[in-house]
Amino acid sequence: MATVPLIRHQEPARDVTWQTVGACERVAAALMLILLAPLVLASALLIALMSRRSPLIAHRRVGRCGVDLWILKLRTMWGPDRPARHSGWIEYIDGPSGPELKQPRDPRVPNQFARFLRRHSVDEIPQFWHVVRGAMSLVGPRPMTANELRDFYGNDAEEILRAKPGMVGLWQVSGRNRLTYEQRRQLDLALVRERSPRMYAEVLLRTVGEVWSGTNSW
Repeated sequence: MATVPLIRHQEPARDVTWQTVGACERVAAALMLILLAPLVLASALLIALMSRRSPLIAHRRVGRCGVDLWILKLRTMWGPDRPARHSGWIEYIDGPSGPELKQPRDPRVPNQFARFLRRHSVDEIPQFWHVVRGAMSLVGPRPMTANELRDFYGNDAEEILRAKPGMVGLWQVSGRNRLTYEQRRQLDLALVRERSPRMYAEVLLRTVGEVWSGTNSW
């Protein structure tokens, strides 16, 4: 009697593993939103008072399989030349601006409080909501703008967009804003092609240190 090849059981087992990971991270994201709600609310109030604008922004990015993803963040940019205005709790921004415009002393980041939010990723806490909804994962390629994907990722963009975007990816814990787009592209491809529970866990653990230290972030 012929032996059934083990390979027939590997893919279903892998699917079950990632389904379990997905369910666990949605629960974890919901708990993080609850635990961090006081920090987010206090930060949002201070942002509204200082900027006189909406404390949240939603920036248009490209999600999994090319679907639009309006990614939520606490506002940390409102340069002094911008007119004061109200736009509700969330301002939707559909523009090409992305990480390529970041710089250590960005004039659009007006004070130490805003820089603190960015350095320690407090501004990205609202994105746990995307994980709860299933539109993002905790670990995956960071969602980018259409311009970034076209100009810097080229033919590799299609492969990367097959994966669910993440709150943190491999390049965010490997140099972050100091990396070139070529380095980011290579690390995103490695994350998609070599994805494993071990890599997932390692990225999460390294993220804790990155967020705490604020290294390579501005």
